[in-house]
Amino acid sequence: MNSTSANILPAGTDIGTVTMRVSDADRAIRWYGDMMGMELVDRTPERLAFGGGGKACLFLEVRPDATPRVEETTGLYHTAILVPDRATLGGVLARIAKAGVRLGASDHLVSEALYIWDPDNNGLEIYRDRPRDEWHWQNGQVAMATEPLDRRSVAEEGIAAGAHLAPMPAGTKIGHVHLQVGDLEQAQRFYTEVLGFEQTSGRGGAMFVSAGGYHHHIGLNVWHSLGAPEPAPNACGLVEYEIVVPDRAALDGAKARLEAAGFATQSSADGLRFRDPWNIAAYMRVAA
Repeated sequence: MNSTSANILPAGTDIGTVTMRVSDADRAIRWYGDMMGMELVDRTPERLAFGGGGKACLFLEVRPDATPRVEETTGLYHTAILVPDRATLGGVLARIAKAGVRLGASDHLVSEALYIWDPDNNGLEIYRDRPRDEWHWQNGQVAMATEPLDRRSVAEEGIAAGAHLAPMPAGTKIGHVHLQVGDLEQAQRFYTEVLGFEQTSGRGGAMFVSAGGYHHHIGLNVWHSLGAPEPAPNACGLVEYEIVVPDRAALDGAKARLEAAGFATQSSADGLRFRDPWNIAAYMRVAA
């Protein structure tokens, strides 16, 4: 989990911001702000910025001609918003329940999670991590499961703290992204051997990778996308996500591995853009 190999992304690697596409700005503000409780940090005609404590982590590109995300394509499965504590998660759960929105909920042993789909069919997870000393590792693999969430306990904790009446707090961030890919073996080669993540778990049709001993920074599955096409250019879904590395050496190493494997990169002052085998766009940058 904390390998010193030059081909492994180091501890301190994290997911940064995520940009998704939506078709209606006012509807998105009602959904992400009023209903979910995210703070609207900034707004322009083309983009909305949501987060907590004044810091944006989720950007929504507004495109009125956009079509809903199609499930049977590669790209976004869900964007996972990590909240800092269980009370905040309970506040979000209470808000969603009050709104009567279709909701999934699971206990993953390492975390407790809620699942919803926005009006453009963008998948969202909102979750809180259990403390790392409660995670169970064996032979480099972390124990994760999909058990029923104790919704009543979570919601009651949030309501008791008044979290259902307040926006998401400082410390809210993107915890991971979960992608739909066309082939799991090819994804394993790209995300571990080329990018430098380590596989931490896997189950039928899915695998999970991370850096620095996190349970997962990226999920990958073929549940609805085995051999599937890319989404249409104007479809809602994932536009780009960030991978944040702690130093220039990690960035340069990833760039070298990508180019040696035949993947084009586009460099900027503090990072580089690239696309995976399914044309899913990412931006890797050095932490500020």
